[in-house]
Amino acid sequence: MRPVEARTPIRRAIAAAFEADGMVAVKTPALQISGGLEVHLAAMPVQVQGERRYLHTSPEFAMKRLVAREKRSLYQFATVYRDEPPSSTHHPAFEMLEWYRVGHGLGQLIEDCLTILRQGRHAAGGPMLIEWRGERCDLAADPEVLSCADAFRRYAGVDLAAVAGDRDGFAAAAGLASDPSDTWDDIFFRVLLNRIEPWLGIGVPTFLTGYPREQAALARIDPSQPAVAERLELYVCGLELANGFGELTDATEQRARFERDRAEKQRLYGVSYPLPESMLTALARGMPRTSGMALGFDRLVMLLTGAERIEDVLWLPVE
Repeated sequence: MRPVEARTPIRRAIAAAFEADGMVAVKTPALQISGGLEVHLAAMPVQVQGERRYLHTSPEFAMKRLVAREKRSLYQFATVYRDEPPSSTHHPAFEMLEWYRVGHGLGQLIEDCLTILRQGRHAAGGPMLIEWRGERCDLAADPEVLSCADAFRRYAGVDLAAVAGDRDGFAAAAGLASDPSDTWDDIFFRVLLNRIEPWLGIGVPTFLTGYPREQAALARIDPSQPAVAERLELYVCGLELANGFGELTDATEQRARFERDRAEKQRLYGVSYPLPESMLTALARGMPRTSGMALGFDRLVMLLTGAERIEDVLWLPVE
């Protein structure tokens, strides 16, 4: 079976596992009023009846409206769009699997990810020990759950707590020459991408947790550790595969974060998107305790089939 042909059985296996667990498949519009507020994500604008809209960078805003209304666990396979340079693991239009677990925390997301990896590999054929770009990962093994603090200490020799809020101290501890325009976040991501991510998910799947609260995005702050956010990322063979949150349900706090991120996007890129008012209204009306995850489905198929390039798992790439 060619890598691209594995998409269908892998998708069916995941859907069957989710639905057997009582989750509901949904479909939300790709056209949105807001292009997304994450600072470094660029949305694709379109004109609809003379009004500006955006192709969604994620179905997150719409799905949270549904979770707030339906009060039950949902999932969706969605094509999403990001105006970013293509690479061997990224395409401007790609398929995302996004799901929300009502009444559950990050532990359930970890279990879901392991089910996806194992059921997907079974559907694609082959043993649970996979190989991708010269690295191996045993999908049947117990995963490694690693905090950001431990990862930075182990792979970069940096004590995150000691450099919290100290941009110059962070750069010095990491052995980086910092540009005056660099923020603390810039240094964090530079170290994460170049010094830490390549080592994650080698041998066994790795879940990176306990992100600094500055990286919370749409995640709630961990009540037991006020310095960190309830955020989770999955890595396999050095490739980042999924990103999840214990979802923030406080509309006032979420609006403040959106305003902060919108101002930073304007400062860096000269771009500003509207706030997702309908999602904020849904949060204000009440959203149950929920955890949510977004997984790159094309990357999943690559890993499970050994495909080297994302084009190998797409039936027809964007011209």
